[in-house]
Order: sequence, then C-alpha cells, then structure tokens
Amino acid sequence: MNFKLCIGLLIFFSLFGNCVLAQQEEALEEEIIEQLLSEIEEEIDLSEFTERLRYFLRHPIDLNKTNEEELGSLLFLLPNQIANLLDYRASSGNFISVLELQSVDGFDLQTVRKMMPFVTVKADAGLNLPSSGLGKSTEHDLMVRYGRIIESQAGYHIEDTTRSRYLGSPDRYSLRYRMNYKSKIQLAINAEKDAGEPFFGELQPYGFDYYSMSLQIKDLGKWNKVVVGDYALQFGQGLVLWNGLSFGKGAWLGSATKQASGLKAYTSMNEFNFLRGLSGTLKLHNFEITPFISYNFLTGNIEEVDGQEIVSSISSSGLHRTPSELENKNSVNQLVFGTDITYRKKQLKLGFTAINTQYSHLISKGDELRNEFSFEGKQLLNLGLNYQYSFKNTYFYGETAHSWGSGFASLNGLLTSLHPNLSVSIQHRYYEKNYHSIFAQAIGENSDVSNEHGIYAGFLYKILRKIEWVNYLDVYRFPWLSYLLDSPGSGLDYLSQMTYTWYKKGRLILRYRHRLDQENTSLDERNELISADLTRNQGRADFQYELNDSWKIGSRFEAVNYQKEFEQREYGWMCYQDLFWTSSQKWITANMRIAYFDTDSYNARIYAYESDVLYASSFPVYYMQGWRTYFNTKIKITRKLDFWFRYSLTKYNDLEEVGSGLDLIAGNKKSDFRIQFKYQW
Repeated sequence: MNFKLCIGLLIFFSLFGNCVLAQQEEALEEEIIEQLLSEIEEEIDLSEFTERLRYFLRHPIDLNKTNEEELGSLLFLLPNQIANLLDYRASSGNFISVLELQSVDGFDLQTVRKMMPFVTVKADAGLNLPSSGLGKSTEHDLMVRYGRIIESQAGYHIEDTTRSRYLGSPDRYSLRYRMNYKSKIQLAINAEKDAGEPFFGELQPYGFDYYSMSLQIKDLGKWNKVVVGDYALQFGQGLVLWNGLSFGKGAWLGSATKQASGLKAYTSMNEFNFLRGLSGTLKLHNFEITPFISYNFLTGNIEEVDGQEIVSSISSSGLHRTPSELENKNSVNQLVFGTDITYRKKQLKLGFTAINTQYSHLISKGDELRNEFSFEGKQLLNLGLNYQYSFKNTYFYGETAHSWGSGFASLNGLLTSLHPNLSVSIQHRYYEKNYHSIFAQAIGENSDVSNEHGIYAGFLYKILRKIEWVNYLDVYRFPWLSYLLDSPGSGLDYLSQMTYTWYKKGRLILRYRHRLDQENTSLDERNELISADLTRNQGRADFQYELNDSWKIGSRFEAVNYQKEFEQREYGWMCYQDLFWTSSQKWITANMRIAYFDTDSYNARIYAYESDVLYASSFPVYYMQGWRTYFNTKIKITRKLDFWFRYSLTKYNDLEEVGSGLDLIAGNKKSDFRIQFKYQW
C-alpha cells in the first residue's frame, strides 16, 4: 500500500477515534479514578487530579513534544511504559498518529484506549489538517458551588456561648477561577467556606475561610517553570518531599511506584500539605535546579508548659467552625526553604533534595511511649537522594533519605515486563523509627513515613486478550510501638483481582482482599493490654454494561468478614445498582444509585466511590443497616455554561439519631445536595 495513503488512513482513523471517544470521556474518567481509589478507605480531595484530566482533554498532550513528568501526571501509565514510549520516539522519529502507540512495547489496546482522549499528534504544517486548537489565546473558567446537609444538626442550635458550637451556617460555598494563556501563563484562584464556618461578619470579615492563588509561567528564558503563590513539589518516591495528591497500594500494578512531577501550581481545595511562596525550575544542560521558599500559617493547638508555649498538635482538616478551631487558626508559622537538583541523561535520572522546615513554636511529641522517637523541636532538615533507570523493559527506582540528627529511610524497587502479557513489581522499604519528614508521602501502612519495614511484590498477567489478573502481597512489620498497638507488630496485605472486558460494552471485576494486622486488647478486668490479631477478608463482584449509546448499568456486591482475636466474628455486606443516561445530543447526562447495606459494626464497614459534580468527590462509608441513594446530573445550558445538581440520602433502619456530638441529627436519615455552575469563555 502507498506510504502516503497509510499515513492518511492512520490520521483519519485517529481523528475519528477521538470523536467517538470524546462521547465517553466522563465514563473513562470515572474508570480511571475507580482504579486508583480501589483500596483507599478515607475521604480524599480528587479535584487536583480531575482538573488535570480535564485540562488534558482541552489541551491534549503532544506525543512528539511530551516528557516523562507530563506523561506520568496521567497516573494510569506504568513508568516502564513511559520509558518505552520516549525510547520509541527517539529511535523511530516523531509519531504520525496516536494509533501508532500500539507499536510501542507494553501498550495494548486497553492502554491506548485510555490514552486517546488525553493525547494528540500535532499536524505538520505541510499536511494542512484541521486543528481544534485554533481560537482565542486566553481561556477563562469560572465555577461556583453551593451545598449543605438538609437535616438540622445539633452544633447549630447551642445558645450557651461557653460550650463548643458551630459559629457559622451549615451552607458550603466554593469558588474556582482559572485563566490560561496559550498554556504558558496560568492563573488559579480558589475560595471556600466549609459547613459551620462563619461567612463575613465580625468573626470572618474577609468572607471565605480559605483563599488560594497561584500564578504559573512556563518557558521564561532558562526557567522551565516559575510559580508564585501556592505550589506543590513532588520528588523521588516521597520520602522527603511530596505535596498534593498521593495514592498508595491498589489494584493497579503501578500504584506502588510514584512518578514525581517536580514543581507544579497547587490548585486543590485541600487546605493542608502545600507550599506558599515562590519556586522555579532552572534548566542548565542536563541539570534541572528547583529552589523554593515558602511561608505559611497553620492551625495548631498551643499549650503552655513550664512557661513555654508548645504545639501539641497541628490540624490538617482545614475546618474552623468552633471557637477553639477559630482560635487555633493561623497560630503556628511555618518557614520552608530548600532545593532539588535533578540530573538526566538518556534513561538515567538522579536527584538530590534538601529541605529545611522551621516553626515559630516548639512542636511537642507528647508523653505517650509510642511517640518516644517522634519529631520534637522547632527545626527539621531533610536530605534525600533518588534515582531511576530504565533498561529495556525494566525500570529501577529508589530513594534514600536522612532527617538530620536522627534516622534514615530507604525505598527501592523495580518494575519489569517479563513477557508482553506479564509484568512484575517488587519493592522494599526500610523506615527507621526515628526518621522524621514533615512533607513525606511514601507507600506504607503508617500515617507517617517512619517505624516500618516492608516488602511488596505484585504482578499483572493478561491471561487472554480480554482477561487480566492482578495480584500483590505486602508484608510489613513495625519495630516500635504504633497507633493502637503498645508493642512492636507485623501484618500483611494481599489482593487478587480478575477483570474480564469484552469490547467496549462491558466489564466484570472479581476481587478478593485479605489483611492481617495487630491491635491492643484486654482480656480481664485489670485492663492489661496484649496484642491481638485482626483479620479482614473482603470480596467484591462488580459489573458494568453499556446497553446502547444512551444507557449504561452498573452493579456491585461486596462482603466483609472481620475477626479480632478473642472476640466474636463480625460481618458486613453491601450491594448497589447504578443507572447512567446520556441524551442523544449529549446535552444532558444523569446517573443514580440505589444501595443497601448491612454490617454488624463500624469494623465491618465498606467504602464505595460515588459520582459527583465536577471537581468534587464522594467516598462514603457504609455501616450499620439501611439504604442509600443519590442522583447526579449535568446539563449543558449553552456552549459555555454548564449546570450540575446532586442529591444524596442515607436512611438507617434501626437508629433514632445519626452522627454524634455537634453533628448529631435527630432521626434516622441524613441527606445533602449540591448545585454548581461553570462558565467558560
């Protein structure tokens, strides 16, 4: 066949494929999020990742100009896949079509399908192909959101001013503005008021409780990027410095391996774990130098001990609703400065990170024995060395870090493709009990990167073209006391998942997870504590099927078996039915869920991700007995104006009140709603 004709056909089918996939963007986005969230058991802010995906939908990554960090920010690509893509481009020349990705080692049809909405191949001038990127140079995006819990909560009706109470209304407001000039200059502004926080008035004269702003400029001379305002830094494997969103172990093989993005503007509504000041990345031959400085105000609980003010705890919730929370707001000053130096040459990447953190008050570790080796002081210096190297289908990576005057931490691993259908991941971590790092977010069982040794091994095997099998085993131990365990302990985490996909119509997932941990328990009236084994077995069957272009269904059944040694076994189960609908012209999309759950206690709880309005996330916990439903819709009012509405309701069978403390609701149900508008011009 004529070579030019081949090029023409590739380009035609690439453009046609992108048009078809554009209709499935939201479904694909949820599929990616579900995969990343598969083992997370907490409410997290996904707005940063969602915004990133939406940005790449409007400004697809050019495969002929992209780099490791940009591809890694998609999160669903394995590091060795990224290395293979860049090697392929270097050896074979520029891509002609997105479909050419199928020629890259490690890229199957499923991976290419996920990538297609987010990547492109910019047409050469000589081809005279139409481009959707033409138009105004500056883009604006304004989003406003309102929501609240419908039922009355106890904290809003306390008249005694000496008691803890909510000082504001139950209304939640948020505002988000973005400006983008040719992807070179980007401005982000966020503002948020949480439920219970004051809004204007004497207690909050500036309106919103939280404001955030960042200005990012790219390609400023030798500076790849400069950010003024709020920003995030991600280096190595997260032993020293990792701000923003971070995922742990999951049903995706690459979840245990972090892909650092370096410097980026911080755009999340999360009010903790970011830097505020100035940073930039300077490009000098094979070196990238990223100096940074930050000065921020934190919410801390300050106590006076022996005439000295100390900080007993620092809050990460971002909530300032009660008199004590409002009093603690901005009570601790934090100064952070340092630099990262990264060297790149072909498949090799080396990095050195240094960060100094200083506080206005002494951070106290407390009197509990388990905190004996925790950080205490007003200043902390961290140093770290990280590396990564790609050789054929194998990706080696690691980081070793030291907190000055105390301990070390090290993490090393490899990710390899032994066969086109078999990939393996192996990782070892060693965190000393006296290692301290304020901004660390590395894989592990503890909330802090310390007091943990572990070995992780996982594999992905594609049994047939439509069947994929993922397994991992993580074995770990704690050399010192830990939360809820007054002795050294150990545990393991095992997951096995089988996925069957047929064409683009349906998907069936079968999953089993087993966890073994340890916790304090008491066997007699003297309350003498001993360690007891905790066993948790969890099974899941998840099914999705696309009936036609307008309708899709989804079903899930999940069961939990919880056993604490010396105590009675507990059970829980949950099932739900999802229904998705899209109008023929794609102007209206809607989905709803009906779920029923029955668990013996909170120990047998079950989590499930829910669809929400754009840039919001919902990850509720199901426990006790009852049912839950929600309805979520998006209406495209005009080409520039979108509207969202969401309503959710949880009703418990045998409760007379829901929640506790200031959140107590009289009755057996809890419901809330959100409305949101987004205008683009």
